[in-house]
Amino acid sequence: MSESWWKEAVIYQIYPSSFKDTNNDGWGDIKGITSKLDYLKDLGIDILWVSPMYKSPQADMGYDISDYKTIDPIYGSNEDIDTLVSELKRRDIKLMMDLVVNHTSEEHAWFLESRSSKDNPKREWYIWKDPKRDEDDKPQPPNNWSQILGEANSAWTYDEKTDQYYLSLFTPEQPDLNWENPDVRAAVHDVMRFWLDKGACGYRMDVINLISKDQRFPDAEPSLGPDRKYHPGGKYFINGPRMHEYLQEIKHEVLEKYGAVTVGEMPGVSDVDEIIKTVKSGTGELSMIFIFDIVDIDNVPGKVRMTLQDWSVKDLRRIVSKWQKAMIEKEGWNSVFCENHDNPRSVSRYTDDSDEYRTYGATLLALMQTTLNGTLYVYQGEELGMRNFPKSWDPLKDYKDIEAINFWKKSLDLYGNDPEELARQRKVLEKKARDHARTPMQWNAGPNAGFADEGVKPWMRVNDDYREVNAEKQLSDNSDGLSVWQFWQRGLANRKMHKDVFTYGDFEDVGAESEEILAYIRTGKESGRWLVVLNFSGKEVQWEMPKNIEVQGWMAGNYTKGKPDKPLKDSVALHPWEGVLGRLV
Repeated sequence: MSESWWKEAVIYQIYPSSFKDTNNDGWGDIKGITSKLDYLKDLGIDILWVSPMYKSPQADMGYDISDYKTIDPIYGSNEDIDTLVSELKRRDIKLMMDLVVNHTSEEHAWFLESRSSKDNPKREWYIWKDPKRDEDDKPQPPNNWSQILGEANSAWTYDEKTDQYYLSLFTPEQPDLNWENPDVRAAVHDVMRFWLDKGACGYRMDVINLISKDQRFPDAEPSLGPDRKYHPGGKYFINGPRMHEYLQEIKHEVLEKYGAVTVGEMPGVSDVDEIIKTVKSGTGELSMIFIFDIVDIDNVPGKVRMTLQDWSVKDLRRIVSKWQKAMIEKEGWNSVFCENHDNPRSVSRYTDDSDEYRTYGATLLALMQTTLNGTLYVYQGEELGMRNFPKSWDPLKDYKDIEAINFWKKSLDLYGNDPEELARQRKVLEKKARDHARTPMQWNAGPNAGFADEGVKPWMRVNDDYREVNAEKQLSDNSDGLSVWQFWQRGLANRKMHKDVFTYGDFEDVGAESEEILAYIRTGKESGRWLVVLNFSGKEVQWEMPKNIEVQGWMAGNYTKGKPDKPLKDSVALHPWEGVLGRLV
């Protein structure tokens, strides 16, 4: 397996609006990021990935971009980015930008020209289609595709002035670019060069597998049921017919010339061979992609993201094993993550976020992630074990995300007279809304959790638990165990110390499938064999160690600051949400 600096890097994602406010407008900013670089350096971060900060009307929190080359004033200025890059460089940290080029904002100059008339030169920069007509001759969308952030709505938006629809897969404010047009692709390449020239090391590429559409634009299968007008059309634009061609062009025209690192957000695809084609060493277009199987584990198959089903440790084991082995055997590369800005807090989703077990659940997940093959991603606040906000928060007042707003509006429309079903929909919102990951960063126990000064109203409500869950408290924790932050710091250092094992080593499952235990062995060329045992349950479990392995010494665990005192063979007792790491004989 070839080695590269970016494979060994730890990447920290910042959601800028919620990280740190320095000018008292209630909105995080670039100077706030710069002010916390020592905190990130101490944690063990190598690359800072910042979600979009470009000029934007903020219909989708910056993923609707109106000017790709200008920083939005709510975050600061282009000069602030120059300062950030300079300060990062002093600390040997790199900057990864967020590239959002499946769509723009409806306020982007390109789209303003495009919608001005049918014969404007930029008309073909977007996807325009004539309407269908109903029996009353009223315009109807060209097909039945549903909007991704609100499946009750059409993915097409009608423009009365030109009597055509434009494709807007996410929201009407986010028209899709027409990647069939070579001028569009050249413009994207130009944007990429701009930020690389300013010092970025690469890009996280937003929904990059949606850029190629089936040009027939056929109707989608009625997967949401016969009573729904619109249905997910992903079959016709996820990993579309020319996607690899477009990505190869980006690779040769831009990425190779800068040695840039890339991670593609590619939802809706889990086929091993298709993914390997994208990330295979040497021939693939991207360094890696985000594989969503773990963060989709509680989605109802074939339905939209805002659904909920039970999952088991067996499911988790199969996902982890599948992708660890596939990337090693087929010369691809993994991304390792459990959280991002589009998913709820991992400690609430996969473990127990109660006051009794939150620290153990968060550190269990940290132990898993720091011992898996791939480039590791940490989302802001994950290193503190930040959790979902309380169920008591009001969906109409406290939730800010457009997906959650559309979901709850649809739920009220459909189930307003069915309290039982509405309660089920409320549970989905409480468990899976993206808002949970977007509450302000909890720096201390002071006003606004230290995110903003006293008297300032943050753009989003601070989680109620900030007096107990905050960075200042965890950095100075001198209790018998490690705080979540301290555990992450130690785990990241251990991962780098034994990179031959945890970054590049072989992977094998251990023991039979279990309802509680996820166990595996990592093997490196220099550091030998290491055993990871994770109790993904809220009960005491006696794990029977296979007869053919013996632990030389338990090196770390999430219940003690020192080395765990556990038997070296046969049977190991594990507390609720306990994880241990041992070196094998």
